[in-house]
Amino acid sequence: MQKSGDPTPSCQRALADGAERRIQKSLSCILPLDVRPSSVEASRLKSDQRPPSALHIVRNDTPSPPMSNLKFGNKKLPNAIIVGVKKGGTRAVLEFIRIHPDVRAAGTETHFFDRNYDRGLEWYRGLMPRTLESQITMEKTPSYFVTKETPHRISAMSRDTKLIVVVRDPVTRAISDYTQTLSKTPDLPSFQELAFRNQSLGIVDTSWNAIRIGLYVLHLENWLRYFPLAQIHFVSGERLITDPAGELARVQDFLGLKRIVTDKHFYFNRTKGFPCLKKPESSGSPRCLGKSKGRTHVQIDRDAIEQLRDFYRPYNVRFYEMVGHDFKWE
Repeated sequence: MQKSGDPTPSCQRALADGAERRIQKSLSCILPLDVRPSSVEASRLKSDQRPPSALHIVRNDTPSPPMSNLKFGNKKLPNAIIVGVKKGGTRAVLEFIRIHPDVRAAGTETHFFDRNYDRGLEWYRGLMPRTLESQITMEKTPSYFVTKETPHRISAMSRDTKLIVVVRDPVTRAISDYTQTLSKTPDLPSFQELAFRNQSLGIVDTSWNAIRIGLYVLHLENWLRYFPLAQIHFVSGERLITDPAGELARVQDFLGLKRIVTDKHFYFNRTKGFPCLKKPESSGSPRCLGKSKGRTHVQIDRDAIEQLRDFYRPYNVRFYEMVGHDFKWE
């Protein structure tokens, strides 16, 4: 019976009887780190010149685990991507879904398919977190949805990639977009100046990015050239606020995950007007999104809002018909 202090071999070594030199050379292989001999003990072993059997050498025919497993998984290209839209609630979806133990996500927006595509897929893979075989790798870059080349590029990577789009009333989204830009550029022209070519005639400037993003149906038509509709899941930005658990349940179903993220994970922060994650047991405080989330919107003239609603209405109706769901943006 082997004593508790006896060494346990960590690799295979074929030793011939009396092969003193080979025994000494393989001590680091035979003995695990916590029981390797000190220099004094090693010297004593050499002077004793004991045969291999006295070292209690035990064969181990079990192969060592691959190094990747020792690092807890591999970096994989994403199985799912949150592709849009800006100011729709993409950060909230990412933070909420990554609570799930079977989801690992890149923390920052990679902008691979719209700004860094020339760096190559291996560069992109390097930005991903390590995941186990059972886990889903995700990233989110909301500008993907409105970038013409992105659907084809993602399809070239993998036609099986699952896509998530967070959509929101396009008028509210445009105002939120403007509010964020104004916080960084205080001398920005007024919302009405940017949104209209001629407000008195109700002519909207579709070249302004804040307006163009909200034409969801036009962007979706481009995506459907490369992906079937069943491979794209739409999250309601409004319901994400009023019923985060319900929206996350549908996201988990879409990704083929067990419904682990539930209403027990959320509480409504009245100050921000937005749901936050309840504090985990290991933390002393709840997790809310950053200061830029839930920011008070700039007040816009009511007539301008009504003109924009009239402008977006036919696009919204076509979008509802295309995805088979009425988001009720009125």
